[in-house]
Amino acid sequence: MGRVEAPFGVQGWIRVRPYTAAPGSLLDYPVWLVGGRTFALLEGRVHGMGLVARLEGVADRDAAAALRGSDIAVARDELPPALENEYYWADLIGLAVVGQDGAALGRVATLMETGANDVLVVQGERERLIPFVGEYVKNVDLAGGTITVTWPADW
Repeated sequence: MGRVEAPFGVQGWIRVRPYTAAPGSLLDYPVWLVGGRTFALLEGRVHGMGLVARLEGVADRDAAAALRGSDIAVARDELPPALENEYYWADLIGLAVVGQDGAALGRVATLMETGANDVLVVQGERERLIPFVGEYVKNVDLAGGTITVTWPADW
């Protein structure tokens, strides 16, 4: 959901680069997982293109500096359900990608945000970058663990 960039001030505040579409939405979650540790969010606000926040147990600049570079996550059950035909990236990673003819293309290793659209990074016998748009992605079956695409195996 974000990353700790640096300490902010001397009272334990941290500067955060959110990965959410709306930067302030990360402040909606009262508990953050930062670098594998759980922290209660005491307060925070949008600051420029990011956020500044104060976490319980982080009382000074040194404690805040120790979190620099840590990823910020929230518990999955805290997230709202995905809307119809929308998916959390975490749900797509690891799914098998197959062509409409049944040819196995590999598995989703990660996704990239390009600005125009998201792109599936598919690892198989070679890496494929498949735009995550309706023209190429025909079906996402989370329960079945597959994504069906109209991407030719020889591309």
